[in-house]
Amino acid sequence: MPKIKIQTGIRFDPELWYKITQVAQDNKRSFNAQMEYLAQECVKEYEKTNGPIPVDDEKLYGK
Repeated sequence: MPKIKIQTGIRFDPELWYKITQVAQDNKRSFNAQMEYLAQECVKEYEKTNGPIPVDDEKLYGK
């Protein structure tokens, strides 16, 4: 099955957006790739402390 990506419309404070853009450039990533990386790191840290977050495939993929 092809990897599905969900598109969102997140709003940012302009200064925060600029700073994340600079970090992304330093890491040779697009802004979107940097945000996805940061979100993955956030979830990894959360799950390390609180345990795995269960995923309901039916709700996620409609199966």
